[in-house]
Amino acid sequence: MAHHSSALRVLPLWIVLAASMPAGFFSLKSPSCHEVKTAFQQRQIGLLKWVPDVPGTEEDLSICQHKEPTCCTRKMEDSYQLAVRRETIEKIQALSMEIKYHIAKNAQSFQDAFQSLIQFAKNHTTSLFETAYRAMAHEATGPTAEFFTDISLYIFGSNGSVEAAVQHFYNNIFPSVYNRLLNPGITQLSMEFTECLRMTRPSVNPFGPHSQALAQNLSRSLNAARSLSEALSLGMEVINITEHVSFTRDCIQGLVKMHYCSHCQGLTLIKPCANYCLNIVQGCFMGLTELDHPWRDYIFSLKEVTNVMAGAHDLEFDLLGIQSQMNDSIFYALQNGPRITATVNKVCGAPAETDTYLPTESLAAHVTTPTGKPLAPSGELSQKRR
Repeated sequence: MAHHSSALRVLPLWIVLAASMPAGFFSLKSPSCHEVKTAFQQRQIGLLKWVPDVPGTEEDLSICQHKEPTCCTRKMEDSYQLAVRRETIEKIQALSMEIKYHIAKNAQSFQDAFQSLIQFAKNHTTSLFETAYRAMAHEATGPTAEFFTDISLYIFGSNGSVEAAVQHFYNNIFPSVYNRLLNPGITQLSMEFTECLRMTRPSVNPFGPHSQALAQNLSRSLNAARSLSEALSLGMEVINITEHVSFTRDCIQGLVKMHYCSHCQGLTLIKPCANYCLNIVQGCFMGLTELDHPWRDYIFSLKEVTNVMAGAHDLEFDLLGIQSQMNDSIFYALQNGPRITATVNKVCGAPAETDTYLPTESLAAHVTTPTGKPLAPSGELSQKRR
């Protein structure tokens, strides 16, 4: 009776041990590699003919060496190496997919928002010439479109600068301002005289401090926007690099031992211990672990750039302010017309007058607001509002 009671106490332990054994554990007792062949097929590792039907002796194994009969062959071992490489890359890609999605989505959202802002600012600026400076509206269309194209390309990595784009714009519209607004009675300017106006615009300084102010304001906000655009692109590049990481021979062999060497013994369902897995993976990705600190710095920098863009260097505010700054520039030229004309005459010579001379009062008809009142600079308008 006591012996029977002792057996009953031991029986549950054997049941637990038996239940915890993987199904393939007993496979070698009935000499068959059926489960190994099934796993080999399901995971699409290689040709089934490479898997023996029963365990045997294989002396050519270099990774999954075992004293007991084995279900592995050298061709299987080679296939396991290809499989772990493929499977590891697939896992990395699956893990990075969500990060790539968020970065790509934010990059596209930023690009769409910026292009919408550019188009709105362009239309806003074009309306300035069409309503307030109608005499030069047609001639200003090309330089205006080119200017907004230049700053748009700058955001996304062109070699130009905001300063150059602004100065190029003012060089291009100066002949129209001189001919259509300051001296509307002059004949159509010759190519030589027009080019002289463009070349001498920086020294004549017909737009006062406003051209440089526009360049400075836009440079700050557009530089921040360019940094954000470049950072988002860099993030995608870094993730793509990690997806195509190269594996050393030791890494591949370690991954095979971790994932597939147990199959050679018929243990297709057994899993390696966590610490062993961690050691193997850390060895494989030792180089990538060095990216951890720079990646954290990268995330911090993204936050800093977005804070800058939302603060003093607000991109939307500066883009929509282009119209008023250009208006201030032209109004400055109108106020200093005689000085500008005299300086130009000294440098470029006096252009010939046309037979169809426009009277002085025609200037008011070409430089007006939609309400018919002379256009005031933005600073004066804001003072009047107060």
